[in-house]
Amino acid sequence: MNNHQGFYALHPAVSFIYYVGLFSLSMLFLHPYFLITALISVVLLNIFHDRGKKLRKGLFFYIFIGIVILIINPLFSHRGATILFYFLDQPITLESIMYGFLIMLSILTILIAFLSFNFTISEDKFMYLFSSFAPKTTLLIMMTFRFVPLLKRRLMEITVVQKANGISVMSGALKQRAKAGISLLHILLTWSLEDAIQTADSMKARGYGLGKRSSFYTYRFYNQDIFLLIWLSVLLIVLFIIALFGQGSLEIYPQLEALQMSRIEYTAFGLFFLFLFTPHIIEGRELLRWH
Repeated sequence: MNNHQGFYALHPAVSFIYYVGLFSLSMLFLHPYFLITALISVVLLNIFHDRGKKLRKGLFFYIFIGIVILIINPLFSHRGATILFYFLDQPITLESIMYGFLIMLSILTILIAFLSFNFTISEDKFMYLFSSFAPKTTLLIMMTFRFVPLLKRRLMEITVVQKANGISVMSGALKQRAKAGISLLHILLTWSLEDAIQTADSMKARGYGLGKRSSFYTYRFYNQDIFLLIWLSVLLIVLFIIALFGQGSLEIYPQLEALQMSRIEYTAFGLFFLFLFTPHIIEGRELLRWH
């Protein structure tokens, strides 16, 4: 956590509304100007959070995913009136390339936004928001979120221990490495199942799910939280209405339209910009205050 309060310290409901809007708008407004702006905003947000450490750690993965999406769509989709060239006797169209580019921007924005989401909305905040009226569903979602990182961490621990015993999937004959891999997976599954049984027994002993769940953390709405909740909600509703009328999305098929936006789309872009960069204004203000 940074040495200033900023966006992280707001009420969980405010942060949740922002990220719901960010994920939704990144899928609704399929236009280069909108999506490039959204991608820049989530990158800057991660830099505010932890100086971009997690983003840099997964940078190769994001670049790989982006390139794959950008290449695959033109190869498998040949829709569009503007044929640029032929590859293996199949037409590669400008429209399919542009659509792949927009989908790439949308997916990268959502993936990188999840880094910021995990930093801002912790497990305790998520449980606080939803466990009072949907405790089982909330618990299931939280277990799903932590399942992959937990298995990855345990597998690394098992690998280190087994390597000390001379069992490794990185050396030896193919049969030996396969046997070592099966052994590692067997230990991982056994450990995970035993831990799941212990967790279930512990929760049952404490009466989880029998009544309304209380929370260790209590979050209060302050004036800033109320103002930002109203501000983000109004912007989000207006943007949803604009998107429902088909504004803010580039018409790609059958022929790519010009990138020039209409007056309503410029208005939508301005509102979109204000919504996306509200946390940045808060973080920037706190940085100036602390320095």
